Amino acid sequence: MTARTAFTDDEWERVRRAPNVAGMSISLADPGGPIELTKETMATLRAVGSPPSQEELLVSVSQEIMAMSQRRENPMGGFKVEDPRQAGTQVLQELREVLAIVRAKATTQEADAFARWMVAVAQDAANAAKEGGFMGIGAEQVSEGEQRMLDELRTALDVTAG
Repeated sequence: MTARTAFTDDEWERVRRAPNVAGMSISLADPGGPIELTKETMATLRAVGSPPSQEELLVSVSQEIMAMSQRRENPMGGFKVEDPRQAGTQVLQELREVLAIVRAKATTQEADAFARWMVAVAQDAANAAKEGGFMGIGAEQVSEGEQRMLDELRTALDVTAG
């Protein structure tokens, strides 16, 4: 069981914001309108608020993000996409690096659960709003760009589909 105290302040900031970065990866992969963005953001927040398992690390991250949300603080603080054309690459690199930090400090079980959680958050964001079409007609649940990002995220975090 890995507590927040296992990480430096800088490491913890990156670990804590990773679920939101994973959710944001979907919005960056296929930018839509404000309604779509709102749905994806809300789905990310719901997924962050209910981690899929009770490993101490996941619960600690989730609770801190939810507390920040209550205080109206930005859980994404410190993360910035430098080049919008390379946003997907930057997000994947950030999540790879965070997972490496987690793998170095946490148990194997927690690190694997953390990686699966990042993918689950992104999947929930992708499922939140239909893409394309006109007023929902002809729209698809997950766009090609979103699916590509999900696949790249699974590969980067070594999470098998399922």
